[in-house]
Amino acid sequence: MKKVLVLSSSLRKGSNSETLAQEFAKGAAEAGNKVEFESLRGKKIGFCMGCLACQNKGKCVIKDDAPAITKKMESADVIAFATPIYYYEMSGQLKTMLDRANSLYASDYKFREIYLLTSAADTDAKAMNIAKRGIGGWIACFDGVKLKGSLCATGAESAGDVQKNSALLKKAFAMGKKV
Repeated sequence: MKKVLVLSSSLRKGSNSETLAQEFAKGAAEAGNKVEFESLRGKKIGFCMGCLACQNKGKCVIKDDAPAITKKMESADVIAFATPIYYYEMSGQLKTMLDRANSLYASDYKFREIYLLTSAADTDAKAMNIAKRGIGGWIACFDGVKLKGSLCATGAESAGDVQKNSALLKKAFAMGKKV
């Protein structure tokens, strides 16, 4: 059994990327894993100040919701990030959270497997490539960590579009089940 954290960065309730994240979580849970679903919606997460105090203190000095989420990331074996694609990149909310998780670099983090679930209005699956590269840059900072899978819901412009694509939902579920 693995401890799986599914982190949804969309601020829109019932969003397409969040729907993928929920399906991934269902699959991971059905496979017998302990799954926690965390949404950035409603969370206060400020920008990293670049002070690097987290490297010595083991946690960020900014008093908001990011340190608690970072702690969950640290103790997870698997992290699935879900994000809408904005201008061919991950959402600003996710990027800000990744920056604020800088204390993980010097920690005894447990995660080794990362998944990326995205949704884009663009109809070309290449729409996620820059976000995938961005997550890859974050992963490269952690020894022994790999991107184990990614999925992009293309042509998903309106809320609920992903729910109409049962094949895609099955792919997200199956990806979670493989954890």
